[in-house]
Amino acid sequence: MKSQIVSFLIKCPDQKGLVAKITSFFYEKGFNILSSQQYVNAIEDTYFMRVRLNADGTNVSKEVLEKEFLELATPLHIDWSVCYGDKKQNVAIMVSHTSHNLYDLLERSKEGRLDCNVKMIISNHDKLRYVAEMFHIPFYYLPITKETKLEQETQVKELLDSNEIDLVIMARYMQILSPGFINHYPGKIINIHHSFLPAFQGANPYKKAYERGVKLIGATAHYATVDLDEGPIIEQDVQPVTHESTPVTLKRIGADIEKLVLARAVKNHLNHQIIISGNRAIVFPEAGE
Repeated sequence: MKSQIVSFLIKCPDQKGLVAKITSFFYEKGFNILSSQQYVNAIEDTYFMRVRLNADGTNVSKEVLEKEFLELATPLHIDWSVCYGDKKQNVAIMVSHTSHNLYDLLERSKEGRLDCNVKMIISNHDKLRYVAEMFHIPFYYLPITKETKLEQETQVKELLDSNEIDLVIMARYMQILSPGFINHYPGKIINIHHSFLPAFQGANPYKKAYERGVKLIGATAHYATVDLDEGPIIEQDVQPVTHESTPVTLKRIGADIEKLVLARAVKNHLNHQIIISGNRAIVFPEAGE
């Protein structure tokens, strides 16, 4: 195996000797452990681990590594995944009218702060095509109506699959995805929205928040599931506001928080820092990456 960073994500029932067995396995294969992060959920008696390895000097192939780790994992009932970090993940961004998240993601990607290839932008409106053109990203305008929803989603799926998309980012894509679409990409769709849900639903939540005199503005990034806006939460943040804030300033503050929260969530996903467990996301912090 070439010199590279290999990351394992591990989830299993908590039991004695796990750390020793897992780290000994990697030691015997010639890996240098760069970081080992652990979390035990005592309520559910479940063990989580993220381990990053330097493969420099090892002569084991990916196929042999995975086969032999599976032999270790099976009797311990370990669910696991491995990322070799030898290729950038392909990303698609879905948007409707709002540009702030789109601009932010494209800028971070272009500057190398998000390690991915943004392969395409998909929208149900033609309004943000100019942003795609500024960054030289292919833009696909696929309008949608109630009657054409499934047909449009089929077109989107064909685009995503033919371009080998690893992650779909809903950067304020104001359409509800069908269960069939979501289940086609489990754990691969990240959504962003304000944190007023479920209290302030609908088209103008910041006006409703202003009328209620809210004291906190926030944003939530989560994985999309068939339960609308109820998937595993990856990142959240809030900022205090006062009675002096207007609906316009509340919306601006909300947009700024959305950008940061979405970017952190996407980075966590791309860096292989997240284990989904039921409806929770276990997010390991960066460990010297």
